[in-house]
Amino acid sequence: MMYPFIQLDDSTEIVHSEMLDDGEVKVYVEKPDEIDGFHNAVCFLPEYRWEDVHGFTESEIIKYQEIIESVAHLIIEFSQNGGFENASNF
Repeated sequence: MMYPFIQLDDSTEIVHSEMLDDGEVKVYVEKPDEIDGFHNAVCFLPEYRWEDVHGFTESEIIKYQEIIESVAHLIIEFSQNGGFENASNF
């Protein structure tokens, strides 16, 4: 199950999984692109291990990592409580 987390001003969407059995959380980053369709990448918390990076530049990944680092504690909390909507009682 993937839960929506945030949409950035440039239409990049960041979603996350529930906490996996090994204690990791999969964070998926996707951005629409007029030429390629979508750019995407996967980051696993808490290690910030990036995999399957397609279309993003190194500087974009650095920017997304900074964003994810600043909210990782929330993503990890929400991953254990059914996403933002369930964790915030909306």
